[in-house]
Amino acid sequence: MRHLIVFLCGLLFSFGLIVSGMINPAKVISFLDLLGQWDPSLAFVMAGAVIVTFVGFHFILKQERPRFASTFSIPTRTDIDTPLLIGPVLFGLGWGLVGLCPGPALAALTAAPQSTWVFFVSMLVGMYALKRYRLRAPTEL
Repeated sequence: MRHLIVFLCGLLFSFGLIVSGMINPAKVISFLDLLGQWDPSLAFVMAGAVIVTFVGFHFILKQERPRFASTFSIPTRTDIDTPLLIGPVLFGLGWGLVGLCPGPALAALTAAPQSTWVFFVSMLVGMYALKRYRLRAPTEL
């Protein structure tokens, strides 16, 4: 049952990305182009997501435990370290240069041009390379 719920949540998320236009790199890049032909429509998508999350967390965290898990998994770390700084910078650079991030790229594979596949495979290679690097130098990145 848990796998079905996870699948349905992922399907709903993908559908939302498609409907909102976040799988269209040109739309994302025009949203990020503040000094050019700025398209503010994705700001409404993001605002909607923040509102739903804020309200959802308010009600969900009042429950004794999650419906499909034994405990809540809430981050407790508060320190700011090098990976926490480098990660968002790399994410933002990639999002700004290509107009895709992991979620929309995965959703875009269903109707994707070849460039989306190149991005997706490159992303997987980068994730694998980071994992290999961490195995060799666990105290670093």
